[in-house]
Amino acid sequence: HVSCLLFIFMSPYYAITIVIESLFLELIMPILIFISLFTLLDFVVLFSIGSQIGLLTTLLLVLGTGFAGLHLIRKEGVSTFARARQRMQAGEIPSSELLTGAALIFGGALLMAPGFLSDALGLACLIPSARQLMFKALTWLGLKKVAGQQQGPSASSARPNEYQNSQ
Repeated sequence: HVSCLLFIFMSPYYAITIVIESLFLELIMPILIFISLFTLLDFVVLFSIGSQIGLLTTLLLVLGTGFAGLHLIRKEGVSTFARARQRMQAGEIPSSELLTGAALIFGGALLMAPGFLSDALGLACLIPSARQLMFKALTWLGLKKVAGQQQGPSASSARPNEYQNSQ
């Protein structure tokens, strides 16, 4: 094919741009669409609830969840850092602590954003039991996607526990 010959003789810069463009369309674009729709829905919910309960009450609720989130981030962040330090001193890699730290940062950013949906998701990132449920759900979704890509449609029903038991 002419396209194969063209691919062989094109410059490395052009090949890199093709790879980056395909990564953008496959990975980043769905994330941007989700973030845009989530933000739009968050503002719709904020304005509709705000029109029912009043401006001052809405502002107090948004500021209150922000301050509560800062308190939870400080409390959870210190304990996560202490656990990570202990694991590093024991010669282990603190992978779960790194995931927890990332969830705390993400939750804190969501709590700083004005909106009730972002506040609810941010608080879920900060509460340990809710965070564990989110990690399990994301692991299940990730394993389902990876298994579906590697082995075809029959492997898409894999569960995280089956994956952990097979190792």
